Amino acid sequence: MIADSKTIEPSQGRKFLPAKFDTDSWEEISKYFDNLIQRNLKTVDDLNQWLHARSEIEAALQEDLGWRYIRMSCDTANESFSKSFNYFVGEIQPKISTVSNDLDKKLLSSPLLLQIKDRAFEIYLRQVRKRAEIFRDANVPLQAELQQKEHEYAVITGAMTVEVDGKEITLQQAGNYLRGNDREKREEVFRKIMTRRLADKEKLDNLFDELIKLRHQVAINADFENYRDYMFAALGRFDYTPHDCFDFHDAVQKYVVPICDELDRNHLKRLGYDELRPWDTEVETGGDHPLHPFSNAQELVAKTISCFHRLDPFLAQCVKALDDKKRFDLESRIGKAPGGYNYPLYESGLPFIFMNSTNTLRDLVTIVHEGGHAVHSIVTKDLELVDYKNLPSEVAELASMSMELLSMEYWDEFFSDPSDLKRAKRQHLEKVIEALPWIAAVDKFQHWIYSNPTHTAAERRYAWVSIYKSFNGNVVNWEGLEDIQANIWQRQLHIFEVPFYYIEYGFAQLGAIAVWRNYKINSSKALKQYIDALSLGYTATIGDIYKTAGISFEFSGAYIRELCDFVKEQLKPLND
Repeated sequence: MIADSKTIEPSQGRKFLPAKFDTDSWEEISKYFDNLIQRNLKTVDDLNQWLHARSEIEAALQEDLGWRYIRMSCDTANESFSKSFNYFVGEIQPKISTVSNDLDKKLLSSPLLLQIKDRAFEIYLRQVRKRAEIFRDANVPLQAELQQKEHEYAVITGAMTVEVDGKEITLQQAGNYLRGNDREKREEVFRKIMTRRLADKEKLDNLFDELIKLRHQVAINADFENYRDYMFAALGRFDYTPHDCFDFHDAVQKYVVPICDELDRNHLKRLGYDELRPWDTEVETGGDHPLHPFSNAQELVAKTISCFHRLDPFLAQCVKALDDKKRFDLESRIGKAPGGYNYPLYESGLPFIFMNSTNTLRDLVTIVHEGGHAVHSIVTKDLELVDYKNLPSEVAELASMSMELLSMEYWDEFFSDPSDLKRAKRQHLEKVIEALPWIAAVDKFQHWIYSNPTHTAAERRYAWVSIYKSFNGNVVNWEGLEDIQANIWQRQLHIFEVPFYYIEYGFAQLGAIAVWRNYKINSSKALKQYIDALSLGYTATIGDIYKTAGISFEFSGAYIRELCDFVKEQLKPLND
C-alpha cells in the first residue's frame, strides 16, 4: 500500500466556529469575520492561529456553497435549490468577497510575514498578493451576477431532450445511438440531437453575449485590457503565459492533427465506407456490439472499487468512502445538469462525484477520471490551510487524467471478453490523442472571444468555424451541416460556466501520458511519485509538483510529438 499513512476519515471538527451557524444570515457570519479583522497580531503564533481560523471559516462557507451547487445541478428544475444557490451567490458571497479582501490586506501589511520562511506559505502568499492586486469593489456585484447567469446554461441544456423510438430521452442518452452499427439510425439521432441544440442557439448566443459584456467590464474595472489577461491573473497562472498557450496550439496543429487524420482514415477503413460523416465518428468498430462496461450506477461503483484496489488498496478505500457517505449522483436523467465533476468539500474532506452515466465506455472513463480527483481531494484534506487544498487546475487535471491511463491496466474488471477489453483500450487511447485538437480549438477560440469583446454572434460563429477547421483535419465530411458545425462550440459548458478553464486539460493530458509511460517502466515507483505529487496540494509550484510526479511541465512541439509517438506505439498491438 503506497499511502498507508493517509486517513480517509472526515476532517477534524471546528475550533473557531460553532458546530452549527446560520449561513443564510450575514449578521451571523460577519461576527466571525469581524473577529479576524479586529485581532491584534503580535507574534508569529498569533498569525498562525489567525490563518487557521480564517481557513476554517472559508472551508465551512465553501462547503455550504458546494452543497447548494450540487443540489441545484442534480435537479435543475427544483426552484428551491436554485433560489438557495442564487441567494448565497447574490447576497452572501459578495459580502464575503469584500471582507476577504480586507483580510488579505491585513495579512499583507503584517511585518510578521518577514519571520516566516516556508516555501508552501510563499506559494500561498503569491496568490493572496495577486487577489489583492486585482480586487475591485465595483466587481463584487458583477461577479455575483455572473455566477447566477452562468447557471442559466445548465438550466437551458439540462432541459434538452429528444424523442427516439417513441421515447423522450436526454441528449446524453441519445448519444448512445451514435455508437451503434445502424448507420441510418445514427444519422437520424445525430440530426435530432443537433436540431434540438440549434433550437436554443439564439437563447445561448444571447446568454453568452451577456456573459462577455459582464466579463469584459470586470476586466476593465480591474485595469486590464481584456478578460483574457484578467483571467490569467485571477486563475493564478504564474507558471506560463498566453504565448505558451499559442505555442501549444501551434504544436497540436503541426504534430497531432496529422495523427488524428491517420486515426480517422483507419476508422473509415474499418467501417468500409466511402466517406466519414460526423455521425460515423463515435461508432465502435472491431466488434458486433457496443461496449457496455457496466449495467447501472451501483455496478459502476463496485467495479471501479475493484479496479482501483488492484492499482493500490488505498485508492479503492477512497472510492468506497464516497460510496459509504452517498457522495455520488451518476445516472443521466431529465432535468439534471449536463457534464460531470468532482466537487471538493474542504471541511468534511470527502468530495462529491456528479456525472451523467448512460452505461458507455465514456462513462467508465469519467468515473475513473473523477475518481482521480477524489483521491486528490482525500490526500490533501489534512493540509494546514484551505488554500493549500485549492488546487490549480493544471495539477488537479493531472490527477484525474493520469488515473484514466493508470486504471486502464485493470479494465478487465469491466470487460471479461479479451476482444472487448482490447477495443476499449484502443478507443480510449485514440480519444486521448483526438482530445488535444479539440482542447486547442476551444482555448484558441476563447483567446479570440475575449480579445475581441465587441464581436457579434455572426462574427463569433465565423471565428469558431475557422479555428475548428484548422484543428479538425481533412477526413470527416461536414457538407450540408455547416450550421451545426458553426454552433457546436455551444456544447462545451466550460466556455459558458468556467471561462478559460480548458487548456489545463491539454497540459495535464501530456503529463498523464508521461506518468503512464513511467508506470510502464517501473509501476511501484511511478505510482509513489504520482501520490507524492498529489499529496503536495498547492504547496509548490506547478513545475515542482510535476517534477515530484517524475515528469516535466512542458508543452513544446518536440515533447508533444514524443508523447504522441509513445501512445501510437501502445496502440499498435491493439489494432491487430
